[in-house]
Amino acid sequence: MSRAIVVGYTATDAGADALALGARIAVASGGVLEIVIVLPSDDRSVITPPDAGFDRHLREVARQWLITAAETVKDAVSHNGHVRYGESFAEGLIAAADEFDAGYIVVGAGSGGLRGRHRLGTVASELLHSSDVPVVLAPEGSRATPPGELISRVTAAVGTRPGADALLAEAVALATGTGASLRLISLATVDMPTGTDTGAIRLTGASHAHDVLAQARDQLPRVIDAQVLVGTGESIEDAVQEVGWDPGEIVMVGSSRLAQPRRLFLGSTAAKMLHVLSVPLIVVPRTRATDGARQ
Repeated sequence: MSRAIVVGYTATDAGADALALGARIAVASGGVLEIVIVLPSDDRSVITPPDAGFDRHLREVARQWLITAAETVKDAVSHNGHVRYGESFAEGLIAAADEFDAGYIVVGAGSGGLRGRHRLGTVASELLHSSDVPVVLAPEGSRATPPGELISRVTAAVGTRPGADALLAEAVALATGTGASLRLISLATVDMPTGTDTGAIRLTGASHAHDVLAQARDQLPRVIDAQVLVGTGESIEDAVQEVGWDPGEIVMVGSSRLAQPRRLFLGSTAAKMLHVLSVPLIVVPRTRATDGARQ
C-alpha cells in the first residue's frame, strides 16, 4: 500500500488526534506522513485586505506548530511538515492530497465531542462533501494511542445495495497493507410502527443482509479470507452497538449513492453509525480516480 497519509493539523486536541491516528496508519502501512497546516490564501475579499505583519505572524505560528507535531511523532514514522494555502482548510487538504498522491486525508473530531466518539467539525463536514480521496475521521481521544499500536482489524460496512467495489478494494488494500484481519458487516434494522410483527421482518432483513455479504465476499480476491457478520437492531445505532469492536479496529464505509463520481457524501447510515462508533471511520468515494486523473 505505502501511500502518503495527509494529516490536517492544528495545535488542538483534534489536531493531536488526527496526527496520532495518521501516524498509526503510516507506521502500519509503511507510508509517509505528510503533516499539513492550511493558511488563508491571498485571494481574500477587499473587506479583509492582506496584512503583511499578520501574515508573517501566521506563518511563524504554523512553523512552530509543525515543530511540535514533528516532536510528537519523533522517529516513529517518516514524516514531513508543510504549510499550504487555500480558501478553506478542507480545500487546502484536498490539494495537498493531490500533490502527494495521498491515500487518505486524516482529520480529528469537532470540538465538544465525547471522549472516544465522533463529532463532525466544519473541516470534516466540508471534506465529506468534496474530497476525492478517502477521509479518515479520528474519534476524540485518539491521541492517547501510540503510533506503534497495531491496527488489529479492518471492517468494511457493506450496505444493503450492491455496488461496493471501491469500498472492498480499499478495505482489502488497507488490511493487506497493515497486516490486519478483514471483516465484512451489514446492518439489518427494523423500523416499523408499534404493533407490527417485526419478527418476520427482522428475519427478512437479516436474510437480505446475508445475501449482500455473500455477494461482497465473492468479489474478494481468492487469497483474502474475510469474516462476515450481520448486525441487527431496532435502529442503525442499535445494530452498530450489537457488533463487537476491537480497540485497534478501523471501520470503512462507502459514500452515499447520491455522491458525485469520485466524490464523497456521507449517507444516512454512516451518519448514524458515527453517533455510537468508538473507533476510527474511513469514508470511501463511490469510485476512485485512476492514474492520477483526479477530477
